[in-house]
Amino acid sequence: MIAMNIQDETMPNPKEIEREIGEFLAKRFGGSVKMVSQEVFPQENILDASDKTPKSENLFHFDMKPEELITHLDQYIVKQDHAKAVLATKICTHFNRIKHANSVSDSAHDMVGSIKNNVLMIGPTGVGKTYLIKLIAKKIGVPFVKGDATKFSETGYVGGDVEDLVRDLIREADDNIELAQNGIIYIDEIDKIAGSRNMIGADVSRTGVQRALLKPMEETEVDLRVPHDPISMLQEIERFRKTGSRDKRSLNTKNILFIMSGAFGDLTEIIHRRMTSQNIGFGAAVKTHQDRQDILSEVKSEDLIEFGFESEFVGRLPVRAIFERLTEDDLFEILKNPNNPVILGKKLDFAAYNIDIKFDDPVLRVLAQNAFAENTGARGLVSAVEKALLLFERHLPSTDVKKFPVTVSVLKTPEQALSTLIDIEKNHDVMEEFDRLAKSERASIKAYLNANRKNLAEKYGLTLTPSRMDIVTSFYSKNVMDVGHIIHKVKSLYDEIKKIELSFYKKYDINIVMEDDAIDFIIEQLANPAIHVVDFERQLSIDFELGLKLVREKTGKNRFFITRKALLEPETFISNLIKNELRSVALNLPDKETR
Repeated sequence: MIAMNIQDETMPNPKEIEREIGEFLAKRFGGSVKMVSQEVFPQENILDASDKTPKSENLFHFDMKPEELITHLDQYIVKQDHAKAVLATKICTHFNRIKHANSVSDSAHDMVGSIKNNVLMIGPTGVGKTYLIKLIAKKIGVPFVKGDATKFSETGYVGGDVEDLVRDLIREADDNIELAQNGIIYIDEIDKIAGSRNMIGADVSRTGVQRALLKPMEETEVDLRVPHDPISMLQEIERFRKTGSRDKRSLNTKNILFIMSGAFGDLTEIIHRRMTSQNIGFGAAVKTHQDRQDILSEVKSEDLIEFGFESEFVGRLPVRAIFERLTEDDLFEILKNPNNPVILGKKLDFAAYNIDIKFDDPVLRVLAQNAFAENTGARGLVSAVEKALLLFERHLPSTDVKKFPVTVSVLKTPEQALSTLIDIEKNHDVMEEFDRLAKSERASIKAYLNANRKNLAEKYGLTLTPSRMDIVTSFYSKNVMDVGHIIHKVKSLYDEIKKIELSFYKKYDINIVMEDDAIDFIIEQLANPAIHVVDFERQLSIDFELGLKLVREKTGKNRFFITRKALLEPETFISNLIKNELRSVALNLPDKETR
């Protein structure tokens, strides 16, 4: 009771604080800024969740090997074998090491040490650095946040901003602190906070950011309260009112992996100058892209320090992944990859107007050439595609055109190609061209599936029979989705069919087993949005329940294999089944499972 009185006397009412803040804002900014009350913007669920101990099912789990992650990245990323290997290996090792440390005793945990393999990625713009990290974060399933180093450099000493990036992990982890403490923070354009080499004296606006990052990159406790945020302070007051506790809520960065990337434009000259002075055969000027790539692989800590980084900052980035510059052939392979977001994105743009678009391979080659000329890596592909198709994206939605074959003539003479597409008299020729490109696309997808059959089967847990690959190919041709999402959908339908088998057994005490050809036939039917699983299950009962019960009563058999032909001709299947089983019983043949 005494404690309660002290709490009431010393702690102001949250409503009073809210009113005072509202009055201050009204005086300072007039009616343009208002205080949002807790009733309008509820925080109760957030507070309740944060005060509870995370449930066991939400705790940190990781179980992936480097080769598995590399195989996944190979489906999406062209080239960059070295960078993929470095990142996949060190990221998997980092999280497996955490899992191992959590499984041993506290004393053994203390002996492991806390050196983190934070990663620095170096490579020109448009080679896939950010895309690669996003793919990894999505695949491994740990909390992930991305920040841009340029926003830190704008405000000078911004330790609070750096800590806000750490706090963002809490939101990504649904307020689960343990999960957040095992997340990834990715900071792009890190080369922008290097100190200026042409400046006399300390470049505090940039080196200050580096120093602000030092502790989080190693290990520190980041207070989850934000002193300059009134809402954050109100939350703390409300938590104290409900729990009577002033326990400090903080996030430890010991297990948070930091990955940083940048183009480092002038770094090649620094490395070249060092290597030339050491007389190791690099006396000539760096002229070609390959020269730059070769020389970047020789980067050392002293080069990064000369570039403008503090030695302590460089020391906290022990792992370095060098990205290769993309060639014209690489850009073409990116466009040919069925999972690439550039072509899929453009297909989605036209699909928004119910227009189906197909690309000819020679067109992709020309687009790759145009993108390469821009010297911006894969980013140039987007602008090249947009420039080539903007005229058609503008005019075709206002016409009756629903199929758009993109050939070289579309790029060379766009006005004439547009006129041909709209001309009804030439519609037959356009349809023939579209069908040719659709057939070519299906052949390309089939070749991709065959080349990656084993990896895709292991990844999605689905045997890719020839008929299933035909289903995936057909689905890709008719829908705008990458191959991975299509196979995942097929796997989901496969699982639904297995549930139907179990449901049939529970209802009728009859064990049916769908053969592969039957499963594939059902998947083809269920791929049609108009057909639902419940409808198929109902029809299956109508077609087979009574007949199979009759066979069971006459023969004692209770396990039946259903083929595609049986699904198409259920009456014939049941009739033949009864005849064969009765004949088998009459002849007193050994029991066999009926197919």
